[in-house]
Amino acid sequence: MSNPVQNRYDFVLLFDVKDGNPNGDPDAGNLPRIDPETGHGLVTDVCLKRKVRNYVLLANGSKGGYDIFIKEKAILNNLIDQAHEVEEVKEKEKGEKTEAARQHMCKTYFDVRTFGAVMSTGKNAGQVRGPVQLTFSRSIDQIVPLEHSITRMAVATEAEAEKQQGDNRTMGRKFTVPYALYRCHGFISAPLAEQTGFSEDDLKLFWEALADMFDHDRSAARGEMATRKLIVFKHDSKMGKAPAHKLFDLVKVERSKGADGPARSFADYTVSLDNAAVPSGVSIEEKV
Repeated sequence: MSNPVQNRYDFVLLFDVKDGNPNGDPDAGNLPRIDPETGHGLVTDVCLKRKVRNYVLLANGSKGGYDIFIKEKAILNNLIDQAHEVEEVKEKEKGEKTEAARQHMCKTYFDVRTFGAVMSTGKNAGQVRGPVQLTFSRSIDQIVPLEHSITRMAVATEAEAEKQQGDNRTMGRKFTVPYALYRCHGFISAPLAEQTGFSEDDLKLFWEALADMFDHDRSAARGEMATRKLIVFKHDSKMGKAPAHKLFDLVKVERSKGADGPARSFADYTVSLDNAAVPSGVSIEEKV
């Protein structure tokens, strides 16, 4: 973790879902998130970051420097307080403790040095601007959320069993999207990577997580989800050689010739890249 990333990166991530709910909205009864004006599906950046965190914890969580700060049942203030108890922080002068604690948190937690964090809720460990940022993902086409009735044969309490008087079936609802292909844009800043210590090894693990995160996030609710394409634009400098939006415009996702009716698989789409228009100083790497 001593070799911070020296290049700027911009990337396009394509992933799909079949007969599942990729990101339920708790304010809408867990319906798949949707843009009400266009009907396109949405997946939040927080949702994908959660999957990356989970993958890193499964793959490298036992290694020093790869713990996860934002994880289930974590008491964040306790973790921040612990940073102030390590010797390298305790020995600092009062005005230097916050910065020392911030550096310790970056070294200890992969997600802090990757995505950033606000760590001023307990003993102050400052704020970290993460070098890796993701946009909301948006489906290529409109989605049609389906609602399904489901039953549970068992009950939770004796009172519930008596109320149903011999019929133990409990009704419920489940929401799915028949099929949708989502597109996400991402950015990696080399100057911010230097500040947090986000390294080449961290970057390699991040690409691995984006490619494989859905294989370790299976559930009946999410159906079949998979990363289909990960197209990376690597700049040969820290600050970059072209605006990100112009690079993203080079990646086109369109319906395949002959595809008819609603899309039901990745084969219904064609992904093309205008290699001839790639600016000087930018190279392309397809990770998936």
